[in-house]
Amino acid sequence: MSKYKILVLPSDRTGVSKFRSLDPHLCLQKLYPDEFWVDIDYEPKLHNENYLKQYDLIHYHRSLHPDYNLSKKTIPILNKLGIPHIMDVDDYWLPNKEHPAYMLVKGKGMDQLIVDNLKIAQYVVCTTPIFANEIKRFCPNVYVLPNAIDPKEKQFKCNPEESERVRIGWLGGSSHLADLEILGGVVQQLHSLKDKMQFVLCGFDTRGTITEFNPETKQEKARPIKPKESVWYNYEQIFTNNYKIVDSDQHAQLMQFKFGEEYGDAHTPYRRVWTKPITTYAENYNKFDVSLAPLKHHKFNEVKSQLKVIEAGFHKKALIAQNFGPYQLDCVNAYERGGTINPKGNALLIDEIRNHKQWFQHIKRLVNNPNLVTDLGERLYETVQKYHIENVTKERAQIYREIINKH
Repeated sequence: MSKYKILVLPSDRTGVSKFRSLDPHLCLQKLYPDEFWVDIDYEPKLHNENYLKQYDLIHYHRSLHPDYNLSKKTIPILNKLGIPHIMDVDDYWLPNKEHPAYMLVKGKGMDQLIVDNLKIAQYVVCTTPIFANEIKRFCPNVYVLPNAIDPKEKQFKCNPEESERVRIGWLGGSSHLADLEILGGVVQQLHSLKDKMQFVLCGFDTRGTITEFNPETKQEKARPIKPKESVWYNYEQIFTNNYKIVDSDQHAQLMQFKFGEEYGDAHTPYRRVWTKPITTYAENYNKFDVSLAPLKHHKFNEVKSQLKVIEAGFHKKALIAQNFGPYQLDCVNAYERGGTINPKGNALLIDEIRNHKQWFQHIKRLVNNPNLVTDLGERLYETVQKYHIENVTKERAQIYREIINKH
C-alpha cells in the first residue's frame, strides 16, 4: 500500500507550531510509518502545481503562507487539483483590547484575514469544542484535536524539587497581566503563612524593545525596554505584594535584573524563575506544587486551549483555576458548598464573582493541607491521560484517513 503524503506548513519555528504542527505530525509518522509520510516545509512552492500534486493532504496553521493574499489565491488551486487541505487555528482571531497584540492585529487587519481564511478553508482543526462552535459560523467542517503532551519528552517528566514549603506557581507568557491582576491583594492576605509557603513566578523576561514617537520630528525610534517597563515587573509586584515579602538582600538582587540569575535561597517566600525556550519551559513545573490559572472573562480567553490544565496534570500539580471556558472541560471542582471536599474532584475552581475571596481561601486551604495538594495532583494526572500525544495522534490519523479517502 502506498503511503499517504502529508505536507505540513508551520507558522513559526519556535512557538505555537511545536504543539500544533511539528510534534503532532512527527508522532503521526512515528506511530504509522507504513501509512503516513510527512514533509514539514517552511518555504513551500505554492505556485508550483507539480509540487502540490505530490501530496494527499495539506495541513497549515492559520495561513498557507505569511502573505495571506497568496494563501487565498492558492486555495482555489488546491480545490481544482482535488487536494484536501486543513487549516489549524489555536487562538481566537481578535485578542481583547488589553492584550499587547491587539493594536497590531487591528492595525494590520489580521483578524479579518484569518476570518477570510476560515471562510474558504475546506476543513478546520482547533483545540476545544468551545472554539469549534465559534468557528462553525464560518466553516462547517470543524474537527477538535486538542494540544497534546509527550510524557517521554524530558520537560514533561515529573521530577519535583524538594521543599519544606508549599510552593504556589504560575507559568506563562507576557500577555496575561489582566488575568494576573485577578490575584491582586492575595499575597497580602496570606502574609501570616509566608513562612510555610512560596510564590514562584516562571517565565520572567525583560528582553525586547519599546517604540517611542517624537511628536516634533514625527519619527519613531525603537530602544531596548527597561526592566521596570517590562510587564514581568508588574507580574512580580503582584506575586511579592510590591516586594514586601522579600528581604532587603533578595530585593537588591532582584532589582539587578540579571538574566538567568536566581536568588541563592530557593526556600524564600518568593522565587523568580527566568524564561526558558519552548523545548524546556515545562521543566519549571518541577519548582512548585500548586499551579494557578486565573482567567478574565472574555471571548479570547473563553475559546483558549486547556493546555495549562494538561501541563499541570502531567506534572501532577494541584490546580486552582477559573471556573470558565477551557478549564471547565476537564476540571471537576473538589470544593463543595459548605467546605466539604468532593473525593472525585481534580481541581479547585473559582467563579468570577468569588475572585475577591476564594483565591486566598483555596491557596490557604492547600498550604495547610499538603495531602490535598498530592491528592488533587494525582487525580488531575489521571484525567489528562487522554491528552497523551499518542492518544490524540490516533484520532488525528483517523480524521486524515477519512478526509483523504473522501477525496
